[in-house]
Amino acid sequence: MEQLESARNTAYWGVRPLGRGAWHAAIYAPGRDRLWIELDGRRHALEKDARGVHSARIEAEAGATYRFCDVSECWPDPAARAQAGDVHAPSRLVDPDAFDWSDDGWRGRPWHEAVIYELHVGTFTEAGTFAAAAERLSDLAALGITAVELMPVAQFAGDRGWGYDGVLPYAPHPAYGTPDDLRAFVAQAHRQGLLVYMDVVYNHFGPEGAYISGIAPELFDPDRHTPWGAGLNYADPAMRAFVRDNVIMWLTEYRMDGLRLDAVHQIMDQSEAHLLEDIAAEIRATDFGRPIHLITEDERNIPDLREAGYDATWNDDFHHAVHCALTGESFGYYAAFAEDPVGDLALALERGHIEEGQPRPAGKERRGAPSAHLGPLGFVNSVQTHDQVGNRAQGDRLLTLAPEEGVRVALALLLLSPFVPMLFMGEEVGETAPFQFFAGFGGELGQAVQKGRAEEFAHSEAFAGDDVPDPIAPETFRASRPFQGDPARQEEWRGFVRKLLELRRDVVVPLLASGVWTGRQARRTGPRAIAAEWRFPAGGYGIDLSLGDATGAAEGAGAVLYRIGTLGNDAFALTLRRL
Repeated sequence: MEQLESARNTAYWGVRPLGRGAWHAAIYAPGRDRLWIELDGRRHALEKDARGVHSARIEAEAGATYRFCDVSECWPDPAARAQAGDVHAPSRLVDPDAFDWSDDGWRGRPWHEAVIYELHVGTFTEAGTFAAAAERLSDLAALGITAVELMPVAQFAGDRGWGYDGVLPYAPHPAYGTPDDLRAFVAQAHRQGLLVYMDVVYNHFGPEGAYISGIAPELFDPDRHTPWGAGLNYADPAMRAFVRDNVIMWLTEYRMDGLRLDAVHQIMDQSEAHLLEDIAAEIRATDFGRPIHLITEDERNIPDLREAGYDATWNDDFHHAVHCALTGESFGYYAAFAEDPVGDLALALERGHIEEGQPRPAGKERRGAPSAHLGPLGFVNSVQTHDQVGNRAQGDRLLTLAPEEGVRVALALLLLSPFVPMLFMGEEVGETAPFQFFAGFGGELGQAVQKGRAEEFAHSEAFAGDDVPDPIAPETFRASRPFQGDPARQEEWRGFVRKLLELRRDVVVPLLASGVWTGRQARRTGPRAIAAEWRFPAGGYGIDLSLGDATGAAEGAGAVLYRIGTLGNDAFALTLRRL
């Protein structure tokens, strides 16, 4: 780990402890001639170097507040580890080395064991804190979950939100707790045998409190905009350092087991070595004492990043095929998957992605490239996520849109197929409460979000006329908490999911551990029936299923290990068999 510490005194960003009450303070502001750090109200001059970095050695105790200032204004530290208040408040000195990790003998888990649980800290419990969420981790481990993926916690404006509008990527949002509360959450997860992944956003900054844009406008690309804000200049060494150092912070100061990188298709870098490739190369060359898993969200469906060291990408193709097969919806991005969702699902079960550059229906442009050579562990599959639920007008869960028998079969397929499965919080209890879009912005920004959300769906082919919940209203946030339903029903669903995860552990994981698939086939046997088989060095298994029509559905060869319904008789049924 020494190479990770070697850059401490040549850093572009942040205030980092040097020991014995000393700190190294740095901020990148090449367009400004003279800056100070204001520490508990006292100013200390910073020295500017040839890179445009202003820095100094300072003396202070952890917990002290500070700001960076020029002659006319002051700002919080863009790389602050914590704030003394909201995104406009002074920053607070944090010594990450002060946390006691002494009982953490964690050495991680291999990727083939991953069963991911996507969790929003603010709604996962009534208290909405890291500490409250930590108390629930033993229940997830007992269920068979092996990994928790936290939706972004980087500080954003307001007291509630999904987290994708963060402006202080190094500072956990204070509504959830302190940095040490997050470290305690990770330590508790590790004691329960759970991996922890952090969802991080490096493709844009949020709309309020992004002082970095004024401090160093050179970091922004005036000719490019993302759907969420100004594009970033990843060729600038300071921008690369800002992202790279944040990645290393989560893996070292918080001992995360990996990251999920949001919308990497919007991280456009024309450098000789792409920023994301550089990050993967550094992580793969570093011994963290445990495996590090890197997951992307990448709508391009290309294998490049996975070939460059990333483990997997979110596979929306699988989700869309299942969703269209169960609901019959055909609007928006579902259109191309609605024409033959069962045929598309067979492709997903055989190859991972559905769209690999071939012509597609509904006039859709070609997308993707062949990726089946990556093997099943290159794909994170789901049937519900925060995106696919929350971006509906009402935040509808799948169980409110499709027959329960169909949802059970889809969930079994998700958890028993060889791809990496991910559940969205509440899915394990058959949750029907919505997960809606919410934010805590005030003033004109809050009004703009309210207006924009209403207008978005007023012009939607699917949701026009719907009464869209007010995203700023506190009751929209409260309505998005899961686990408020009938306890008996929740426990029955937990038992169902627990059995599926036991089967995955005992049947599927040993095969995945033996290596990449040596053969696979998924074929349609009826209008809405599929027979899929996968072979690995240690053996093989198959799944037969029907999704709404029993015609042609039948059990293939091999010992039957599990059934839902009866194939050939029940419209929704599934069989797991060993080859």
